[in-house]
Parts: sequence; C-alpha cells; structure tokens
Amino acid sequence: MTVFEAKELGRKKLKSSPSAVLDTSVILQWITGFDKTTLLLKRDFILSPQQESSFLNALEKRETGFPVAYITGTKEFYGFDFFVTPDVLIPKPDSEILVDNALNALAQIYSNLEEKNSVMKKIPLVCDMCCGSGCLGLSVLKSLWKNDGIPLENLPKMTFIDISEKALKICKKNAQNLFDEDFFCKMNFVQSNLFEQSSVTFDLIITNPPYVPHCEAVKLLKDGRSEPLLALDGDVDENGNYSGEDEGLSLIKRLVVQCFAHLCHGGLLIMETGEYNAEKTAQLFIQAGFKQVKIEKDLNGMLRNVLGVKN
Repeated sequence: MTVFEAKELGRKKLKSSPSAVLDTSVILQWITGFDKTTLLLKRDFILSPQQESSFLNALEKRETGFPVAYITGTKEFYGFDFFVTPDVLIPKPDSEILVDNALNALAQIYSNLEEKNSVMKKIPLVCDMCCGSGCLGLSVLKSLWKNDGIPLENLPKMTFIDISEKALKICKKNAQNLFDEDFFCKMNFVQSNLFEQSSVTFDLIITNPPYVPHCEAVKLLKDGRSEPLLALDGDVDENGNYSGEDEGLSLIKRLVVQCFAHLCHGGLLIMETGEYNAEKTAQLFIQAGFKQVKIEKDLNGMLRNVLGVKN
C-alpha cells in the first residue's frame, strides 16, 4: 500500500469523522515519521507490512470515535508536543488563551519585582491546579525560558496538582520530554483533592478544572472519545460523587474559595470555564472576595477565562 492509497482508504473509511483527511495524514505521519511536507512529496512511498498493519489498526480505532491524539500518543499545544493517554484530557486550542493570560500576568509580576529590587530576590510561585497532562504550566515555563529568555534561576517555581495519580505521571513524563533534568528544581508534583495536600501561598494560580455539566459530560463520552469523566464532570462533590446539580459548577464553587485562600496579597487566579457558565463563575469570584474580575474570550470569541485578583 502506498501513501496515496492509504490516504484514499482513510478518506473512505472515516466518513463519520469531520476531519477524515487530516486524521489520516496525522496517523500516516506518526507511522512513517514523515513531516507534513514530506508526506505530500512521498505519495508513492510503499508502507512496510508492519506500517500497513499499524495504519489499518489505527483506522479501526478512529472509526469508533477514539481520538487521533490517543492513537498517536501526542498532541501539539502552544507549539510544544505533549504525550497524552485516555488518563488525561487532550489539550485543546481554546486553552492556549490561558497560557497567554498567564504569561502576561507573569510579565507584570517580574516587572514589579525588578522595580522593588535591584537584584531579583523573590521567585514567583505558580500553581497549575487540575494539571492533567501539564500542558498549561509546562507551556508557561517553556515559553518563559525559550521565548522570553528568562534564565533558569529566575523561572517561577511551578507546583502541579491533580487528584489523579495517573495524570500526574503523564505530567511528569511531559516535563521530562520538554526539559533537561536541571529544570526539575523548578517543579513540584502533588497528588491532591484540590488544595487538601498543599499549604503553599501562590502568586499565580492557573487552572482548567472540570466544568462540563454532569449530564452533558456523560453524553459527550458516548461518542467513543474516551476522555476521563473525572476531568470533564464539573458536578461532583468533595468525595468525587455526583452532586445532584447539572450546571458544571459544583467543583468550581469549592475551588474558587480555596484558590482565594491560597493566593498571596495581589495574587491572581486565571480559570478556564465553559462559555455557558463563565458569567456565573465570575460571580463566584466576586462572592469569594476577588477584585478586578473579568472574563476573557478565546480565539473563537467564546467566553473562556475568568480572572480575579486577591487584594
């Protein structure tokens, strides 16, 4: 089977996918090791028996609704490649705006520190709560170092927190893939139900918590996407059981209050929410005591991030 024939087969077999052509190309890139351009130029390349078998198996999985990212084990986010499995959510482009907001906030924090000290003495403390794959916090650290030129010694101390032990292992693996061993002095990984196992006070908390209404989360997973319900269902109580509500805010109600308690004076909380409950989340920020509360839109113009300052 040639690459061209494989593309044609993928297009025919994945009719139920809205992105059959793209799905097939991504799978072929993963199997052959070719980049997008090389794959276009190598249309007559003949797949080995092993490659052909892997391709056919991948198509079968994709036909069931299983995401391409879980098939290949990787997903690009903010220009970086992240390892993913069904134990974590697949990073979504909509979440990249949270990284932008976090970087803007840290730029201001660094500016304030430099104004107060001729030599920077305080390192910002940042928490990535409900970290999952670690795509948010790790993208922040990588961008500060790679794009902004912040030296290792001045990078924030980043604490990654998740209730799932499996998710934390994936987060650690992504940290190892993206950073040399020297950078691990800047990272702390904590398995915890929200802040139960952490007493640290942070300058910045970023979080993409479960915020999908319970019934919708259950319905979403019927399409075969295999993402963890734990990372989607926002209507769970402190014990992880269904709260009986169906607005995606049960966990957020607890988290907002805890974030306020774990921020220093002047600290900032940036939280991703659904476009359907962002305004209610903003009200929860205000009720908890946050000031300067505002909602930022994602690249599609949908309400996505809620920001608030602890004065």
